[in-house]
Amino acid sequence: MSLTTLIVWTLIVAAAVLVVRALRRDGADGYTAAAPYPAPDKGPERLLAERFARGEIDDEEYSRRLAVLRSHAPGPAPL
Repeated sequence: MSLTTLIVWTLIVAAAVLVVRALRRDGADGYTAAAPYPAPDKGPERLLAERFARGEIDDEEYSRRLAVLRSHAPGPAPL
């Protein structure tokens, strides 16, 4: 492979990276654009599972809290 070919391919890859980065920008301020849809709401069971996975709570506390969450089914608030 000659040096010229290597330089051409490097310029092509660099141009592609710059185009992709430019398309992902929000505007002149340079920040990336926000997601076009809102982030999904993390339910309480998922948050509890994440805490358990990170080791913040042990298996007994996880089981106890999960039972409490599941025993209180969401419904309309009393008036």
